[in-house]
Amino acid sequence: MSKTVVVIIPTYNEQANIVPVVRELARVFRQIKSFNFHILFVDDNSPDGSAKVISTEIKRHAHIRLLSNKRKGGLGHAYKKGMRYAIQKLHADIIVQFDGDLSHDPNKLPAMLDKIEGGSDMVLGSRYMRGGGIPPHWPPHRKFLSIVGNLFIRLVMFNFKVHDWTTGYRVITKELVEKILPVLRHSAFNGYTWQIGFLVKSIQAGFKVDEVPFVFKDRTEGHSKLGPEYIFNTVRYIMKVRIEEILRNRLVKFALTGGTGAVIQLVTLELYRNFAPFQLAFFLAIETAILSNFTLSNLWTFSDRKLKLAQVPAKFLTFNLTSGGSILIQQLIAFLGEKYIGLLPLFTLPIINFKVDTGTMYAVAGIFMGMFWNFFAYSKIIWKAKTK
Repeated sequence: MSKTVVVIIPTYNEQANIVPVVRELARVFRQIKSFNFHILFVDDNSPDGSAKVISTEIKRHAHIRLLSNKRKGGLGHAYKKGMRYAIQKLHADIIVQFDGDLSHDPNKLPAMLDKIEGGSDMVLGSRYMRGGGIPPHWPPHRKFLSIVGNLFIRLVMFNFKVHDWTTGYRVITKELVEKILPVLRHSAFNGYTWQIGFLVKSIQAGFKVDEVPFVFKDRTEGHSKLGPEYIFNTVRYIMKVRIEEILRNRLVKFALTGGTGAVIQLVTLELYRNFAPFQLAFFLAIETAILSNFTLSNLWTFSDRKLKLAQVPAKFLTFNLTSGGSILIQQLIAFLGEKYIGLLPLFTLPIINFKVDTGTMYAVAGIFMGMFWNFFAYSKIIWKAKTK
Protein backbone atom coordinates (compact mmCIF):
# COMPACT_ATOMS: atom_id res chain seq x y z
CA MET A 1 0.00 0.00 0.00
CA SER A 2 1.36 3.41 -1.02
CA LYS A 3 2.26 5.86 1.72
CA THR A 4 0.60 9.26 1.83
CA VAL A 5 2.79 12.35 1.64
CA VAL A 6 1.34 15.73 2.54
CA VAL A 7 3.28 18.84 1.51
CA ILE A 8 2.37 21.66 3.88
CA ILE A 9 2.83 25.18 2.52
CA PRO A 10 2.15 28.14 4.83
CA THR A 11 1.14 31.23 2.86
CA TYR A 12 0.86 34.93 3.57
CA ASN A 13 0.64 37.22 0.54
CA GLU A 14 1.91 34.56 -1.88
CA GLN A 15 -0.72 35.08 -4.59
CA ALA A 16 1.79 35.24 -7.44
CA ASN A 17 3.58 32.07 -6.29
CA ILE A 18 0.61 29.70 -5.81
CA VAL A 19 0.24 28.49 -9.40
CA PRO A 20 4.02 28.04 -10.04
CA VAL A 21 4.38 26.07 -6.78
CA VAL A 22 1.47 23.78 -7.65
CA ARG A 23 2.81 23.26 -11.17
CA GLU A 24 6.36 22.42 -10.02
CA LEU A 25 5.24 20.06 -7.27
CA ALA A 26 2.80 18.31 -9.63
CA ARG A 27 5.66 17.76 -12.08
CA VAL A 28 7.77 16.10 -9.36
CA PHE A 29 4.79 14.08 -8.09
CA ARG A 30 4.39 12.53 -11.54
CA GLN A 31 7.98 11.27 -11.36
CA ILE A 32 7.41 9.50 -8.02
CA LYS A 33 4.71 6.88 -8.39
CA SER A 34 5.27 5.02 -5.12
CA PHE A 35 3.52 7.66 -2.94
CA ASN A 36 0.13 9.33 -2.75
CA PHE A 37 0.63 13.10 -2.65
CA HIS A 38 -1.42 15.99 -1.27
CA ILE A 39 -0.67 19.69 -1.08
CA LEU A 40 -2.03 21.45 1.98
CA PHE A 41 -1.96 25.25 1.97
CA VAL A 42 -2.34 26.96 5.34
CA ASP A 43 -3.18 30.59 4.65
CA ASP A 44 -2.89 33.29 7.32
CA ASN A 45 -5.73 35.43 5.96
CA SER A 46 -3.56 36.92 3.22
CA PRO A 47 -4.89 40.35 2.20
CA ASP A 48 -3.59 39.86 -1.35
CA GLY A 49 -6.15 37.14 -2.13
CA SER A 50 -3.87 34.10 -1.90
CA ALA A 51 -6.74 31.97 -0.57
CA LYS A 52 -8.85 32.82 -3.61
CA VAL A 53 -6.12 31.61 -5.98
CA ILE A 54 -5.72 28.42 -3.93
CA SER A 55 -9.48 27.81 -4.10
CA THR A 56 -9.30 28.06 -7.88
CA GLU A 57 -6.45 25.52 -7.94
CA ILE A 58 -8.49 23.17 -5.74
CA LYS A 59 -11.14 23.03 -8.47
CA ARG A 60 -8.48 21.95 -10.94
CA HIS A 61 -6.56 19.51 -8.74
CA ALA A 62 -8.17 16.96 -6.41
CA HIS A 63 -5.00 16.59 -4.33
CA ILE A 64 -4.99 20.20 -3.04
CA ARG A 65 -6.49 21.33 0.29
CA LEU A 66 -6.78 24.71 2.03
CA LEU A 67 -6.84 25.62 5.71
CA SER A 68 -7.63 29.28 6.38
CA ASN A 69 -6.79 31.15 9.57
CA LYS A 70 -8.90 34.13 10.61
CA ARG A 71 -5.76 36.06 11.54
CA LYS A 72 -2.01 35.91 10.98
CA GLY A 73 -0.77 33.29 13.45
CA GLY A 74 2.82 32.88 12.37
CA LEU A 75 4.87 30.14 10.69
CA GLY A 76 4.86 27.76 13.66
CA HIS A 77 1.12 28.15 14.18
CA ALA A 78 0.52 27.34 10.51
CA TYR A 79 2.66 24.20 10.64
CA LYS A 80 1.07 22.98 13.90
CA LYS A 81 -2.40 23.36 12.44
CA GLY A 82 -1.36 21.87 9.11
CA MET A 83 0.36 18.84 10.66
CA ARG A 84 -2.63 17.98 12.83
CA TYR A 85 -4.95 18.24 9.82
CA ALA A 86 -2.57 16.24 7.61
CA ILE A 87 -2.45 13.34 10.07
CA GLN A 88 -6.07 13.35 11.24
CA LYS A 89 -7.88 14.16 7.99
CA LEU A 90 -5.51 13.19 5.19
CA HIS A 91 -3.95 10.21 7.02
CA ALA A 92 -0.42 11.40 6.25
CA ASP A 93 2.46 8.97 6.72
CA ILE A 94 5.05 11.58 5.76
CA ILE A 95 4.91 15.37 6.04
CA VAL A 96 6.92 17.87 4.01
CA GLN A 97 7.62 21.43 5.10
CA PHE A 98 7.85 23.57 1.97
CA ASP A 99 8.06 27.30 1.32
CA GLY A 100 5.40 28.93 -0.82
CA ASP A 101 7.90 30.97 -2.87
CA LEU A 102 9.79 28.05 -4.48
CA SER A 103 12.94 28.83 -2.51
CA HIS A 104 13.05 25.09 -1.87
CA ASP A 105 14.00 22.88 -4.79
CA PRO A 106 11.16 20.38 -5.38
CA ASN A 107 13.53 18.21 -7.44
CA LYS A 108 15.20 17.17 -4.16
CA LEU A 109 12.03 15.53 -2.85
CA PRO A 110 12.77 12.07 -4.33
CA ALA A 111 16.20 11.93 -2.62
CA MET A 112 14.73 13.14 0.67
CA LEU A 113 11.94 10.55 0.53
CA ASP A 114 14.52 7.85 -0.24
CA LYS A 115 16.28 8.76 3.03
CA ILE A 116 12.99 8.43 4.89
CA GLU A 117 12.40 5.03 3.33
CA GLY A 118 15.92 4.09 4.38
CA GLY A 119 15.14 4.65 8.05
CA SER A 120 15.55 8.38 8.68
CA ASP A 121 12.93 10.12 10.82
CA MET A 122 13.62 13.60 9.47
CA VAL A 123 15.51 14.74 6.39
CA LEU A 124 16.69 18.32 6.09
CA GLY A 125 17.27 20.19 2.88
CA SER A 126 20.72 21.57 3.69
CA ARG A 127 22.30 24.70 2.25
CA TYR A 128 25.58 24.32 4.14
CA MET A 129 26.86 20.89 3.16
CA ARG A 130 28.72 19.87 0.02
CA GLY A 131 26.35 20.29 -2.92
CA GLY A 132 24.17 22.91 -1.21
CA GLY A 133 24.33 26.67 -1.42
CA ILE A 134 22.78 30.09 -1.05
CA PRO A 135 22.17 32.75 -3.73
CA PRO A 136 25.49 34.33 -4.81
CA HIS A 137 23.82 37.74 -5.20
CA TRP A 138 22.80 37.97 -1.54
CA PRO A 139 24.28 41.09 0.09
CA PRO A 140 27.29 40.45 2.37
CA HIS A 141 25.36 41.11 5.59
CA ARG A 142 22.70 38.51 4.71
CA LYS A 143 25.34 35.91 3.80
CA PHE A 144 27.18 36.68 7.04
CA LEU A 145 24.07 36.32 9.21
CA SER A 146 23.01 33.09 7.51
CA ILE A 147 26.38 31.32 7.43
CA VAL A 148 27.74 32.55 10.76
CA GLY A 149 24.34 32.08 12.40
CA ASN A 150 24.32 28.38 11.54
CA LEU A 151 27.96 27.98 12.56
CA PHE A 152 27.16 29.66 15.88
CA ILE A 153 24.32 27.19 16.53
CA ARG A 154 26.55 24.22 15.65
CA LEU A 155 29.20 25.46 18.09
CA VAL A 156 26.77 26.22 20.91
CA MET A 157 24.93 22.91 20.54
CA PHE A 158 28.27 21.12 20.00
CA ASN A 159 26.64 19.14 17.21
CA PHE A 160 28.47 19.18 13.89
CA LYS A 161 26.52 16.36 12.25
CA VAL A 162 23.74 18.78 11.33
CA HIS A 163 24.94 21.43 8.89
CA ASP A 164 21.78 23.52 8.44
CA TRP A 165 19.90 24.10 11.71
CA THR A 166 17.57 26.80 10.40
CA THR A 167 16.44 25.27 7.13
CA GLY A 168 12.70 25.20 6.58
CA TYR A 169 12.85 22.46 3.93
CA ARG A 170 12.12 19.20 5.77
CA VAL A 171 10.62 15.77 5.23
CA ILE A 172 9.32 14.22 8.46
CA THR A 173 7.69 10.96 9.48
CA LYS A 174 4.27 10.85 11.11
CA GLU A 175 5.76 9.14 14.18
CA LEU A 176 8.18 12.00 14.82
CA VAL A 177 5.48 14.65 14.35
CA GLU A 178 3.13 12.91 16.78
CA LYS A 179 5.91 12.75 19.37
CA ILE A 180 7.21 16.32 19.04
CA LEU A 181 4.05 18.31 18.26
CA PRO A 182 2.68 18.18 21.85
CA VAL A 183 6.03 19.39 23.19
CA LEU A 184 5.79 22.60 21.13
CA ARG A 185 2.32 23.67 22.24
CA HIS A 186 3.57 26.93 23.79
CA SER A 187 2.84 30.11 21.85
CA ALA A 188 6.61 30.85 21.83
CA PHE A 189 6.80 28.33 18.97
CA ASN A 190 4.11 30.01 16.86
CA GLY A 191 6.67 32.10 14.96
CA TYR A 192 10.00 31.30 13.33
CA THR A 193 11.34 29.78 16.57
CA TRP A 194 9.30 26.78 15.44
CA GLN A 195 12.01 25.72 12.98
CA ILE A 196 14.90 25.56 15.43
CA GLY A 197 12.68 24.33 18.27
CA PHE A 198 11.28 21.42 16.26
CA LEU A 199 14.74 20.29 15.19
CA VAL A 200 16.28 20.60 18.67
CA LYS A 201 13.44 18.67 20.32
CA SER A 202 13.64 15.94 17.65
CA ILE A 203 17.38 15.46 18.19
CA GLN A 204 16.97 15.48 21.97
CA ALA A 205 14.29 12.79 21.64
CA GLY A 206 16.75 10.54 19.78
CA PHE A 207 15.21 10.63 16.30
CA LYS A 208 17.47 10.01 13.31
CA VAL A 209 18.10 13.19 11.33
CA ASP A 210 19.75 13.18 7.89
CA GLU A 211 20.41 15.83 5.27
CA VAL A 212 20.23 16.24 1.50
CA PRO A 213 22.02 19.21 -0.10
CA PHE A 214 20.03 21.78 -2.04
CA VAL A 215 20.71 25.23 -3.41
CA PHE A 216 18.42 27.83 -1.88
CA LYS A 217 16.72 29.96 -4.54
CA ASP A 218 15.72 33.52 -3.75
CA ARG A 219 12.08 34.39 -4.33
CA THR A 220 11.16 36.14 -7.56
CA GLU A 221 7.69 37.23 -6.43
CA GLY A 222 6.52 38.78 -3.15
CA HIS A 223 8.59 39.84 -0.17
CA SER A 224 10.57 37.94 2.47
CA LYS A 225 8.85 37.68 5.88
CA LEU A 226 12.12 37.38 7.82
CA GLY A 227 13.13 40.29 10.02
CA PRO A 228 15.75 41.04 12.71
CA GLU A 229 13.54 39.41 15.35
CA TYR A 230 14.11 36.05 13.64
CA ILE A 231 17.86 36.21 14.38
CA PHE A 232 17.30 37.49 17.92
CA ASN A 233 14.68 34.87 18.80
CA THR A 234 16.74 32.04 17.33
CA VAL A 235 19.90 33.02 19.24
CA ARG A 236 17.94 33.52 22.47
CA TYR A 237 16.24 30.14 22.14
CA ILE A 238 19.39 28.19 21.27
CA MET A 239 21.28 29.72 24.22
CA LYS A 240 18.41 28.85 26.56
CA VAL A 241 18.30 25.26 25.29
CA ARG A 242 22.06 24.80 25.60
CA ILE A 243 22.18 26.15 29.15
CA GLU A 244 19.33 23.83 30.13
CA GLU A 245 21.18 20.88 28.56
CA ILE A 246 24.37 21.73 30.45
CA LEU A 247 22.53 22.09 33.74
CA ARG A 248 20.88 18.71 33.20
CA ASN A 249 24.31 17.05 32.94
CA ARG A 250 24.96 15.07 36.11
CA LEU A 251 28.67 15.95 36.24
CA VAL A 252 27.84 19.66 36.02
CA LYS A 253 25.25 19.28 38.77
CA PHE A 254 27.79 17.38 40.86
CA ALA A 255 30.41 20.13 40.42
CA LEU A 256 27.94 22.91 41.26
CA THR A 257 26.71 21.00 44.31
CA GLY A 258 30.29 20.46 45.50
CA GLY A 259 31.14 24.12 44.93
CA THR A 260 28.10 25.18 46.90
CA GLY A 261 29.20 22.87 49.72
CA ALA A 262 32.69 24.41 49.74
CA VAL A 263 31.27 27.92 50.06
CA ILE A 264 28.91 26.81 52.84
CA GLN A 265 31.84 25.17 54.67
CA LEU A 266 33.90 28.38 54.58
CA VAL A 267 31.02 30.63 55.64
CA THR A 268 29.80 28.41 58.48
CA LEU A 269 33.35 27.92 59.75
CA GLU A 270 33.56 31.66 60.39
CA LEU A 271 30.14 31.61 62.08
CA TYR A 272 30.89 28.61 64.32
CA ARG A 273 34.24 30.07 65.40
CA ASN A 274 32.32 32.80 67.23
CA PHE A 275 31.14 30.35 69.88
CA ALA A 276 33.23 27.17 69.56
CA PRO A 277 36.91 26.17 69.57
CA PHE A 278 38.51 25.98 66.12
CA GLN A 279 38.61 22.16 65.89
CA LEU A 280 34.95 21.86 66.87
CA ALA A 281 33.99 24.70 64.53
CA PHE A 282 35.96 23.02 61.73
CA PHE A 283 34.13 19.72 62.31
CA LEU A 284 30.70 21.42 62.43
CA ALA A 285 31.43 23.35 59.23
CA ILE A 286 32.39 20.14 57.41
CA GLU A 287 29.24 18.42 58.63
CA THR A 288 27.08 21.37 57.54
CA ALA A 289 28.64 21.21 54.08
CA ILE A 290 28.09 17.46 53.96
CA LEU A 291 24.42 17.97 54.89
CA SER A 292 24.08 20.57 52.12
CA ASN A 293 25.75 18.28 49.57
CA PHE A 294 23.58 15.34 50.57
CA THR A 295 20.37 17.39 50.31
CA LEU A 296 21.25 18.96 46.93
CA SER A 297 22.47 15.64 45.57
CA ASN A 298 19.22 13.94 46.49
CA LEU A 299 16.94 16.73 45.26
CA TRP A 300 18.90 17.79 42.17
CA THR A 301 22.05 15.91 41.09
CA PHE A 302 20.43 12.47 41.47
CA SER A 303 16.79 13.60 41.35
CA ASP A 304 16.00 10.73 38.98
CA ARG A 305 17.11 8.32 41.72
CA LYS A 306 15.66 10.24 44.66
CA LEU A 307 15.79 8.35 47.97
CA LYS A 308 12.68 7.32 49.83
CA LEU A 309 12.24 8.89 53.25
CA ALA A 310 12.95 5.60 55.01
CA GLN A 311 16.30 5.31 53.19
CA VAL A 312 17.59 8.76 54.19
CA PRO A 313 19.13 8.01 57.65
CA ALA A 314 21.21 5.02 56.51
CA LYS A 315 22.19 6.69 53.24
CA PHE A 316 23.20 9.88 55.03
CA LEU A 317 25.53 7.85 57.27
CA THR A 318 27.02 6.21 54.17
CA PHE A 319 27.34 9.64 52.57
CA ASN A 320 29.37 10.82 55.59
CA LEU A 321 31.65 7.82 55.33
CA THR A 322 32.25 8.28 51.60
CA SER A 323 32.94 11.99 52.13
CA GLY A 324 35.49 10.93 54.73
CA GLY A 325 37.06 8.72 52.07
CA SER A 326 37.61 11.81 49.92
CA ILE A 327 39.39 13.57 52.77
CA LEU A 328 41.62 10.51 53.33
CA ILE A 329 42.55 10.41 49.64
CA GLN A 330 43.56 14.09 49.75
CA GLN A 331 45.63 13.54 52.91
CA LEU A 332 47.29 10.43 51.46
CA ILE A 333 48.33 12.19 48.23
CA ALA A 334 49.72 15.13 50.23
CA PHE A 335 51.62 12.81 52.60
CA LEU A 336 53.13 10.62 49.86
CA GLY A 337 54.05 13.63 47.75
CA GLU A 338 55.78 15.39 50.60
CA LYS A 339 57.60 12.21 51.75
CA TYR A 340 58.87 10.94 48.39
CA ILE A 341 59.01 14.08 46.22
CA GLY A 342 59.24 16.91 48.70
CA LEU A 343 57.93 20.45 48.84
CA LEU A 344 59.72 22.21 46.02
CA PRO A 345 58.98 25.66 44.54
CA LEU A 346 57.69 25.43 40.97
CA PHE A 347 57.36 29.08 39.97
CA THR A 348 56.62 32.50 41.44
CA LEU A 349 54.55 35.38 40.13
CA PRO A 350 56.37 38.38 41.67
CA ILE A 351 53.81 40.94 40.51
CA ILE A 352 51.16 39.53 42.85
CA ASN A 353 53.67 37.87 45.20
CA PHE A 354 52.14 34.45 44.59
CA LYS A 355 54.23 31.28 44.78
CA VAL A 356 53.19 27.87 43.51
CA ASP A 357 55.01 24.84 44.92
CA THR A 358 54.57 21.09 44.76
CA GLY A 359 52.51 21.22 47.95
CA THR A 360 49.87 23.23 46.11
CA MET A 361 49.96 20.75 43.26
CA TYR A 362 49.45 17.87 45.70
CA ALA A 363 46.40 19.65 47.10
CA VAL A 364 44.94 20.20 43.62
CA ALA A 365 45.60 16.56 42.65
CA GLY A 366 44.04 15.40 45.90
CA ILE A 367 40.92 17.49 45.37
CA PHE A 368 40.41 16.08 41.86
CA MET A 369 40.99 12.51 43.01
CA GLY A 370 38.65 13.10 45.94
CA MET A 371 35.95 14.43 43.61
CA PHE A 372 36.38 11.39 41.37
CA TRP A 373 35.94 9.12 44.39
CA ASN A 374 32.89 11.05 45.58
CA PHE A 375 31.15 10.89 42.21
CA PHE A 376 31.87 7.17 41.93
CA ALA A 377 30.60 6.49 45.47
CA TYR A 378 27.51 8.66 45.09
CA SER A 379 26.44 7.17 41.74
CA LYS A 380 27.38 3.54 42.46
CA ILE A 381 26.59 3.20 46.18
CA ILE A 382 24.28 5.88 47.58
CA TRP A 383 22.19 6.76 44.51
CA LYS A 384 22.79 3.53 42.63
CA ALA A 385 20.76 3.21 39.45
CA LYS A 386 17.85 0.85 39.78
CA THR A 387 18.14 -2.27 37.68
CA LYS A 388 15.17 -3.19 35.54
